[in-house]
Amino acid sequence: MTKRVAILISGGGSNMVSLVNSMQDDHPARAVLVVSNDPNAGGLAKAQALGVPTACIDHKPFGKDRAAFEAALQSALEAADPDIICLAGFMRILTPDFTEKWEGRMLNIHPSLLPKYKGLHTHARALEAGDPEHGCSVHEVTAALDDGPILGQARLSVRPDDTADTLAARLLPLEHSLYPAVLRRFAAGDRSRIDLQG
Repeated sequence: MTKRVAILISGGGSNMVSLVNSMQDDHPARAVLVVSNDPNAGGLAKAQALGVPTACIDHKPFGKDRAAFEAALQSALEAADPDIICLAGFMRILTPDFTEKWEGRMLNIHPSLLPKYKGLHTHARALEAGDPEHGCSVHEVTAALDDGPILGQARLSVRPDDTADTLAARLLPLEHSLYPAVLRRFAAGDRSRIDLQG
């Protein structure tokens, strides 16, 4: 039974593209919807070019009413009937009410070696701490921010001349390898951890 995957984005969608491109041939899942909270997200056009249906639930008209925004998001998702949701650069913090509905079925990629550096500015924080290595993590989403069981991590060595920008750029190809690898296993019912070295 092929799993149906919805992908949530806020920007250019490079991780979304790597996920959609990976779901081919004998892959146990297929992308059925890409949703953005930003009507100007570049990833929407990329998804359409890949033949994936898209939706936009602009968060701005909802103001601070996160419950109303999430109700609209939930409605769009239910129409596509996904088995799995992948957060791929989705820059809205989701409430416990929403995450509980999808518990055990929602994944996120975060640009740090969790549990280090939850939240934003992860590359700069790793450099400020003098970390010898940095990386990204794919985890199941729970009510707590950037928490939940870790399903995979990819690591790279920090270079003496790295900046936050160069570190982010060097990490991106590892994100594009790790997330599809974890999704393939997860869609097949395998939650064993994957570790990659860059």
